[in-house]
Amino acid sequence: MGSDYGLPRDLSPLQKARSFYKPLLPPCLQGTTVRVEFGDATTAADPSGAQAISQSFPHTYGQPLAHFLKPTSIVPDAQIISDHPAIKVGVVFCGRQSPGGHNVVWGLHEALKLHNSSNTLLGFLGGSEGLFAQKTIEITDDVLATYKNQGGYDLLGRSKDQIRTTEQVNAAMAACKALKLDGLIIVGGVTSNTDAAHLAETFSQAKCSTKVVGVPVTLNGDLKNQFVEANVGFDTVCKVDSQLISNLCTDALSAEKYYYFVRLMGQKASHVALECTLQSHPNMVILGEEVVASKLTIFDITKQICDAVQNRAENEKYHGVILLPEGLIESIPEVYGLLKEIHRFLRQGVSIDKISSQLSPWASALFQFLPSFIREELLLYPESDDSAQLSQIETEKLLAVLVEAEMSKRLKEGTYKGKKFTAICHFLGYQARGSLPSKFDCDYAYVLGHICYHILAAGLNGYMATVTNLKESVNKWRCGAAPITAMMAVKDSGRASGSMTIGRPVVHGATVDLRGRVYEVLRQNATKFLMDDVYRNPGPLQYDGPGAESRTVSLCIEDLDYMGRIKELNVYLDKVRSIVKPGCSQDILKAALSAMSSVTDILSVMSSPSNGNF
Repeated sequence: MGSDYGLPRDLSPLQKARSFYKPLLPPCLQGTTVRVEFGDATTAADPSGAQAISQSFPHTYGQPLAHFLKPTSIVPDAQIISDHPAIKVGVVFCGRQSPGGHNVVWGLHEALKLHNSSNTLLGFLGGSEGLFAQKTIEITDDVLATYKNQGGYDLLGRSKDQIRTTEQVNAAMAACKALKLDGLIIVGGVTSNTDAAHLAETFSQAKCSTKVVGVPVTLNGDLKNQFVEANVGFDTVCKVDSQLISNLCTDALSAEKYYYFVRLMGQKASHVALECTLQSHPNMVILGEEVVASKLTIFDITKQICDAVQNRAENEKYHGVILLPEGLIESIPEVYGLLKEIHRFLRQGVSIDKISSQLSPWASALFQFLPSFIREELLLYPESDDSAQLSQIETEKLLAVLVEAEMSKRLKEGTYKGKKFTAICHFLGYQARGSLPSKFDCDYAYVLGHICYHILAAGLNGYMATVTNLKESVNKWRCGAAPITAMMAVKDSGRASGSMTIGRPVVHGATVDLRGRVYEVLRQNATKFLMDDVYRNPGPLQYDGPGAESRTVSLCIEDLDYMGRIKELNVYLDKVRSIVKPGCSQDILKAALSAMSSVTDILSVMSSPSNGNF
């Protein structure tokens, strides 16, 4: 299984220069003593699912938040861990490769050796399959030498397979026991971290001593919640894609005769498409979340694009750039319904050539309407989560064909008097995810690797490494850990119908918040982007100079730092307790009761399931 994993590589001059870059550590991770403060017990963001989650995770639900403290912090209740016995830890890459993943391994390895030179780090080769088969390589300085600050997952290889079935979970536990692992670090996105939570619970029930820790690494950017501000890889992918999109914008403006349809990664969420729009200012973006919210049909989307083309033509502009997320096709209600029928027949073993004849009348009509190349792609066998093989479905080509047909029709009818519409299609699916990671992702991943050791030193199981206040410089980052169960819910929104389905507790991917500040910025600029060609080129990735310290636009716009605010709230609560003590005046007591009564009433209403603010 991959005898070439971990071998030294021939690096370019730039790669060599990057390999010598040493990320900084926040003050709370410096030194050889682990200082951890535990907060209050956590709960589920969705109160209606708390009972179901607690029943599914009796050993790991309700665990407290953990904050790692700098040496100068004066916190009476903090635990100071200075004794670090030798431990053995395993790390596995799960899911699609994401720039910066190698630095998680580097940071973890360095933290292990810093606290005890006898510590051992094993990397599982080939992702979860390597975990089940107990295929490992010992991570050493020599092994890491040509992988520091480098892209890809080729140090260990990867797998998108889930650790979910009883057989898989038992194989993972058998591997951890056989290798006598004290910790297992799972690097991945929402699916992988859901599996990490279930694995941690199972290990705890079985009294397996291996502690399981998750790390938020996914280029889709959808592992976002109150504890996780950003995912390793998202910064890099958006910057690389934005430069490519900007190049197309410049080309479109130069030639003045092409419309570029660009499909970007982002299966269930459109974060990449939204961020790239804010960075490069293309003329138009269609988000899957908008389509779901407005229940737009494929004809609505086609008309929307055609009207935009026609409006631009009236200003003598016959070019443009349109962005689409790869998950858009599943967001269209009628296509989503068609896919569900096709997937049901495929799982029943119906041969591909017979499926079209067994579709319901409306689905059959839609299927026959679609171009032949799309029909073939819709018939591909679905992924393990029953979603379509979105990277293989050429949504950009489909819309380009439909828009071209409609514009030709309008031209013949005389309702459109511009030049002939010409489209060029691109799918930026793989060009960015193998990139050298940005400085931000190098730093972020390296710090998360160090946090993983701190979590294990604190004896925690079923936690995810977290960093907040990420839009600030590294020395202001707040490092901690949150139970993965606190990020879970038991209900999920249907992609197209908006219906709610009940299932097992999972970490759900966050979609673009259409009421959020980032989307609001997009809407405020949508008309200007469409009509004024205010294209912006952020340039290539920069490791020094004016762009080296840049953050994604969305990270800078959002008002996050949840962990910092939790600590700030506790400071205020402590102040109230110190002021309102037995013996204080009646006026102080009355004021405190009145204020606290009002606050609790407001918070009760806001946290009510019927309010919908989870």
